[in-house]
Amino acid sequence: MSGTPQLTGRFVEAVALAQELQGGERRSGTGMPFLSHLLVVTGLVIEDGGDEDEAIAALLHDAVEGGGGRPLLKRIEGDFGARVAGIVELLSDTLDGPSELSWVELKARYLEQLDACEDEGTLRVALSDKLHNARSIVRDYRYEGHGIWERFTEKTAQQQLWYSTQLVELFARKRPGALAADLRNAVDELAALIAADQEETGEPYFPAGAGGPER
Repeated sequence: MSGTPQLTGRFVEAVALAQELQGGERRSGTGMPFLSHLLVVTGLVIEDGGDEDEAIAALLHDAVEGGGGRPLLKRIEGDFGARVAGIVELLSDTLDGPSELSWVELKARYLEQLDACEDEGTLRVALSDKLHNARSIVRDYRYEGHGIWERFTEKTAQQQLWYSTQLVELFARKRPGALAADLRNAVDELAALIAADQEETGEPYFPAGAGGPER
């Protein structure tokens, strides 16, 4: 199709690096290989018209935050160029290992970074990542109910809804289109599932003060 990016040996090298760095990991609370997430996000980027740099950044977007830190970011820049490294850097919550900030504080900072970003490719990769995350949570919620939150150390349903809603609003402004609409649909379904679950159990499993900061 017109606009489909040309994928070269650089992309194949990035797949190999993703496998080297995260091939043994599993998605939180599941037995699903983490590499599946990276490949789905990359597919969304490519299908949306992203170029090879964006596809490579999608493959590597979690590697630096996942433990590689600044040394890995430098390696990515050396192997794949400054643009790929720049996308990965902006999409990383931290470059220096575990942070003293809470999950909510990290996500608030991430939202501010995205809001200030004007690079189309970076926003495309970020949106593809958040769309797959939202779809995965909705799928798992259908089967697990609110027990899904037990797999996360800090997040609650309320925190996730705060963050997801902020992302929906941000991408509707910054990058409207099919992916943003799909994200809104996934988050709307998540909100409906949570509301139905709470109504059925009669248990307010939103701890007081668990939501995000006022914005």
